[in-house]
Amino acid sequence: MDVFSPSLLAGRTALVTAAAQGIGRASAIALADAGAAVFATDINEAALVSLAEQHPSITALPLDVRDPSSIQAAHARTGPVDVLFNCAGTVHQGSLLECDDEAWAFSMDLNVTAMFRMIRTYLPGMLEQGRGSIINMSSVAGAVKGVASRAAYCATKAAVAGLTRSIAADYVTKGVRCNAICPGTVETPSLHDRMRAQGDYEKARAAFIARQPMGRLGTPEEIAALVVYLASDASAYTTGQLHVIDGGWTA
Repeated sequence: MDVFSPSLLAGRTALVTAAAQGIGRASAIALADAGAAVFATDINEAALVSLAEQHPSITALPLDVRDPSSIQAAHARTGPVDVLFNCAGTVHQGSLLECDDEAWAFSMDLNVTAMFRMIRTYLPGMLEQGRGSIINMSSVAGAVKGVASRAAYCATKAAVAGLTRSIAADYVTKGVRCNAICPGTVETPSLHDRMRAQGDYEKARAAFIARQPMGRLGTPEEIAALVVYLASDASAYTTGQLHVIDGGWTA
C-alpha cells in the first residue's frame, strides 16, 4: 500500500543495511517509492541484485557492517547520504546463563558496534551538508521492556536506544536527527528461521502471535512506512525518540 507521495524524498539519498530481506528490503523499496535514491546493502549479494532489478532507484551495494574496511569501501562509493537506516541485527535466544562469550560478543558486534561504525562514517557528511536523518533499529525488547530468553538481545537493543538519544542530543542544533524504531514481533524470514529452530514451528508461531494483543504479527511494510516518515521532512521536529510499533504489546 502506497501511503506517501513519490516526491516526498525526491533528491535525497538513503542507505539501508540488511536490505536483502524482511524489514530492510521493504524499507529500501518504500524509500525508493517515496522518491529517494537508495543504496541497498547486505552480505547477500544475490538477493540485493534481485532487489535492484525490481526498482530503478535502488542500487545494490555489498556491505559487511561488521567489517570496518567494508564500511569504508561502501562510503567511498556512496559519498554522503541524507538518510541512514541501520537495520542489520541478530536475535540470540537464551537467558544470561544460556549465552556464552561468543554469542554475547557477536550480538554486541552486529547490533551495536556495527551501528556505531556506520554512524561514525556517515555522520560527518550529514554535518557538512547540514541535514540528515539517522534511523536505528532497536526493539520493544530491551529498549522498552524485558523479555524472557533474550538476555543478549535486550542488552544490545537497550544500548541502541542510548546511542540514539546521545546522537540526537549532540547534534540537535546541526540539522541531524536520530531516532530509533522499536518493533514488536514482525513477520520476517529471520523470525521464521527462529520459529523452525525451536523444533515445533506451529507451536512457536502460536506463542509469538499470542503475545500480540492485536492477534497478529506486524508486517515489514508497516515498519517501512515508519522508516519513510522518519526519513522525511514530515518528521522534521522529531529526534531522540523511540518509536514503538508493536501491535499493542506494551500498551
